[in-house]
Amino acid sequence: MSGTGSLRIRKLVYSLAHPRCWKALRMRVAPSIEHRKVLSRIACDFIIDVGANRGQFSLVSRLVKPGVPIVAFEPILAEAEVFCRVISGFDNIQLHQVAIGEKASEAEIHLSRSTDSSSLFPIGEIQKKLFPATDEIGTEKVLVKKLDDFKAEWERHSQILLKIDVQGFELSVLKGATETLKYCAHVYVECSEIELYVGQALYTDVATFLEQQGFRLQFRHNETVIDGQLIQADYLFGPK
Repeated sequence: MSGTGSLRIRKLVYSLAHPRCWKALRMRVAPSIEHRKVLSRIACDFIIDVGANRGQFSLVSRLVKPGVPIVAFEPILAEAEVFCRVISGFDNIQLHQVAIGEKASEAEIHLSRSTDSSSLFPIGEIQKKLFPATDEIGTEKVLVKKLDDFKAEWERHSQILLKIDVQGFELSVLKGATETLKYCAHVYVECSEIELYVGQALYTDVATFLEQQGFRLQFRHNETVIDGQLIQADYLFGPK
C-alpha cells in the first residue's frame, strides 16, 4: 500500500474514533493527523493557520491543542465556505477569507484540480508530473493582505505557532509578517526543495530569511521523497 493510501486510511480511522470529526468527515474533510507529532511536542498559546484550505490543520490543532485560539486564512471562496462549516461548533476558531503575502493587493490564484495544491504562482510542469491531478483548472481573483495587518488579533500572545502551507508563496507570507514573527515561538512551514510552481521560493530561501529573523531549524517532518530525491517537507523552526 502506498504511503498516501495508508495515510488516508489512518485519517479515516482517527476521524471515526473522534465524534467531533464526524461532521467534517461527512463533508469529505479529515484532520491532518500527520501533524499531530509536531503539535504534541511544542507549547503554544495561539495558532495562526495560513493556507487553511478546508480546515484540516485547524481541526487537528483543535483536537491536539484544545482551548488554544486559532486564526486561519484561506483565499479561495469555495474552500473557505467548507472551512466555516467544518469548524462550526468549535470555540475560538476564526477564518479570514484572504490570501497572505508581502503587501496588500489583489491577485489571481491558480486553481488546482486538487484544491490544496492551488497557488498564487503558476503550477509548474514538474508539479503536474510528480503529483497527478494537480493541473490548473481555472483562476480566481483574491484579496491579499499582510499577516501584520492582523497583528492586533494576537499581540497579547507570546508563544504563537505560525503554520504556513501556501504552495511556494511562503517567503512572501513571511516578508509580510516581520512584526508577527516577534510573537512566534515556532514557525511550521511546508517548503519545496525543487521548483514546483513557477517563480516560487525554495527551502533555502525560507530558511535564510527565518535565520535573519532569529529562528533556526528544529525538525523536518512529512518528507516527500521520489526516486531518492527529497521534493518537499514540513519544517519546524524555533528561536535560536
